[in-house]
Amino acid sequence: MGYLFTSESVSEGHPDKVADQISDAVLDEMLRLDPLSKVAVETLVTTGLAVVAGEVKTNGYVDIQNVVRETINQIGYTKASYRFDGNSCGVLSAIHEQSPDINQGVVRKLPEDQGAGDQGMMFGYACSEMDNFMPVTSELSHLLLQQLAEIRREGKQMKYLGPDAKSQVTVEYGPGWKPLRIDTIVISTQHDDFAPEEQMLAKIKEDVERILIPRVKKLLPASVKKLFKDDFTLWVNPTGKFVVGGPHGDTGLTGRKIIVDTYGGRGAHGGGAFSGKDSSKVDRSAAYATRHIAKNIVAAGIADEALVQVAYAIGVSQPVGFYVNTFGTARVKDAAGKKLTDQAIATKIQELFDLRPYAIINRFGLTNPIFKPTAAYGHFGRQHYKAVVEVKYKDENTSVSLIDGVEKYTKEVDFFGWERLDYVDRVKNLFAL
Repeated sequence: MGYLFTSESVSEGHPDKVADQISDAVLDEMLRLDPLSKVAVETLVTTGLAVVAGEVKTNGYVDIQNVVRETINQIGYTKASYRFDGNSCGVLSAIHEQSPDINQGVVRKLPEDQGAGDQGMMFGYACSEMDNFMPVTSELSHLLLQQLAEIRREGKQMKYLGPDAKSQVTVEYGPGWKPLRIDTIVISTQHDDFAPEEQMLAKIKEDVERILIPRVKKLLPASVKKLFKDDFTLWVNPTGKFVVGGPHGDTGLTGRKIIVDTYGGRGAHGGGAFSGKDSSKVDRSAAYATRHIAKNIVAAGIADEALVQVAYAIGVSQPVGFYVNTFGTARVKDAAGKKLTDQAIATKIQELFDLRPYAIINRFGLTNPIFKPTAAYGHFGRQHYKAVVEVKYKDENTSVSLIDGVEKYTKEVDFFGWERLDYVDRVKNLFAL
C-alpha cells in the first residue's frame, strides 16, 4: 500500500463560504463604482443575521443591505425554515474609512511605485496530476460539491438538498506522488427532513452513489477516472441526519477556509485570506501571481511540481524575497549539461515576472469586479474566461450598452486571469527548451 493524502472542500452554502461570498460581493460593488477602491471587508453570519465590517476608501455609495440579501438568495438560502434567508435576515454594517497610515504606504505619486498593502509571504503551487495543474484530491473535492450544487439548482433529482455541504477525498499515492486510487470519499450534505432517519440516510447515500459520483466521473479525463476502483470507501452524512445547517447550524466568518481556497493542503499557504480584500493587499494579488508562475513553470515542462514563494514589506513595491521549490522534479540544465538547482531556476524566473503590486494588478485586471466567483470552490484550477460586466464609471476601456432598455457602462474583463498559460513560451525560451 502507498501513502494516503486528503483534501476537503465546502459548498457555497457553508457558513464560512457564505461570509466569503458576501465580502467579495461587497468588494465587487465598490470596484464597480471606483476601480481604485481600497477595501478590507469581513463578514459574520449566524442565525438570522449578517454583520459586515471593515475599512474602505471609495468614491461612491454601495447599498450594503441589498448586496448582502442578493448574495444570500443567490446561494440558495430562500426559505424561512433555514432560520437564515436573504429576505428576512438582519443586516448590520460597521464599515469605516481605511486608515490613512496604511493608505500612505499604498498610494504613491507614480502608480507604478505602489507599495504592498501589507507585509507577509504568499505561495503559489502547481503540479501535473490534473489537466488544470491542481492536486487531484483538491480538484475532486471541489467537483463533487460543484455538481451537488448543480443538482440542487436543477431541482429534478435529490430535491431534498439544502445549500450547506462538505466533501473530502483521500487518494492513495505511490512513489513520486503518483496517484494510484481513490481510497475514501466523504460527503456531508444538508437536507430536508423527509423520512425516518435510517430510511432518509440510506436514500441520500444511494443518490450520491447513483447520481452524483457518475456525474462527476463524466467530467474527468481517463487518467483520473481510472482512480475510481470498486474498493473505495464512501461515507455519506456519517454523523446522521443533517437538517440544521448553514449559518443557523454554525456561525460563519470570512477567511476561515483558506486551505479550501488554495491547494487542499498541498504546497503551502502564507496564512492570509483572500475574500473581501482589494488587490493592493498582496495576500490576494501575490497569491494569484505566484500561482500563475507555478502553473506556467509546470506547463512549460520545467518540472512536474512547483512551489513559488514571494514576500513583501508593507509600503514597499519590490519583493523582499523570492523562492522556487520543484521538489526534485526539475529537468532543465545549464549550458554545460548540469541540472539546474532550484536556486538557479528562481533567479531566472524572477527576471521574467514583474512582481510589483502595480504590475500584478495590471497583468490580471484586478481593479475590475471579478471576485465573487472566486469565493466558492477554490481560487485556483478554475477556467479562465472573459465576460462583459456593468460598471458605473467611464474610461477608455468602457463601452455604452443597452441593458434592460437603459444605457449603461460596460467593459470586457478577465475572470481567473491568473490561470492563463500565456507565459509558457517565454518560460521555455528562458530555459532554451
